[in-house]
Amino acid sequence: MDTTEQKSNGQCLPPFARQAKLTRNQPTGDSGPVIALYPLRAGRPANMRIETVSIRDLSSDDVRRWNSWAAPNGALISPYLLHDFAAAVDAVRGDVRVAVAREAGETVGYFAYHTPKGGVIRPVGSPMSDYQGIVAASGRSLSPQDMLPGAHACALVYDNWLDAGVDLTRERRERDGSVVCDLSDGADAYFAQRSALHRDHFKKMARRLKQAERDFGPAHFVFGDPTGDHYAMLKAWKGRQYRTTGKLDVLSVGWADRLLGDLRRREGSPFGTLTAALYFGDRLAAVEIGLKAGGVYHSWFPAYDPVFARVSPGLMLIHGVIEHADRLNYSRVDLGRGSAQYKKYYASYEVPLDSGRVLEAGMASALIRGWEAAEACARVLPESLSQVPVRLRRRWAQVSAFEPELPARIGTLARSLRTGPQAA
Repeated sequence: MDTTEQKSNGQCLPPFARQAKLTRNQPTGDSGPVIALYPLRAGRPANMRIETVSIRDLSSDDVRRWNSWAAPNGALISPYLLHDFAAAVDAVRGDVRVAVAREAGETVGYFAYHTPKGGVIRPVGSPMSDYQGIVAASGRSLSPQDMLPGAHACALVYDNWLDAGVDLTRERRERDGSVVCDLSDGADAYFAQRSALHRDHFKKMARRLKQAERDFGPAHFVFGDPTGDHYAMLKAWKGRQYRTTGKLDVLSVGWADRLLGDLRRREGSPFGTLTAALYFGDRLAAVEIGLKAGGVYHSWFPAYDPVFARVSPGLMLIHGVIEHADRLNYSRVDLGRGSAQYKKYYASYEVPLDSGRVLEAGMASALIRGWEAAEACARVLPESLSQVPVRLRRRWAQVSAFEPELPARIGTLARSLRTGPQAA
């Protein structure tokens, strides 16, 4: 029996997906259908036991099961949910543990996280992991609440949690969709379908390409970065962007830079990154690093030379990545979470991802609840002031995820706050 589900446009959703309504912070507009992964199930599994181990102590059978469950019916949900990604993070951080869920002696799920600091755990790779969650056996819906006691933690903080059939409405702070381009019928069919829906946008992109080639030279794409020159330029452009917007320069964090370095050395292997670059003539205009595995390419770190901003080089590079899908051997391009206006033109569907926290009794949870109470009280203030506690909490959460140790955390937070937004 065919278990795929029909979308409103007649195409089939991936076999692990079903239609769902997305509640998000920004209006969805016409960005396409939304999917949730796994069938919904209520109730806590009976006779569950959680064992926590270092990721390095997992057996080869564990690794095989994990990767198999991350790809229901053979369709990988996301490269971030593979054992390969968790192991790569552990190689540069050394603090990844796995909560192994068992029922009646049978392994039913894995959750990779970082060793708790101050009673708080975070999903592996957070906040660089654009998909987070529990990888479970088919038909199992495991709750993150079940993982906390075994991990010796009272709080789990997450920012891209995958809807896996467990109701986390009370724990959710925000919900947004990760935009997916379905290329299963090929890039030409994909662009024909999207152009029919958004003719003005794609005509505008064609005009910009002609203008760019007239002003700067012929466009061409380069895939792969054996010398590392493209990555070096991406870091420079991205660093400038972070400084201009007053955000933390994540690529300057030691373990994050080492992780990307390790994954970049795997280019050409089944799991790793792909570095894509757009040139006009002999001038480098845009670079993007994406994570790829199992026929999925996930856009991760894009950047471009501001000189070319008026011709949308970042979008043109995305077009190039999609156009070369057959050559690069993937059938889905995931543009990631966020409500950026351009994404609605490319979305075949969206995958709901949540940011939030799961709290049990403990000091860390009390501090989190106290800060949230301050946020609630601040809502009566003028908007410019009411958002200050929220921005501080988000910045602290980001810095805490990148810097496991408290002294480094405080120093990084202070530096990022001192920097603030700068003039471009």
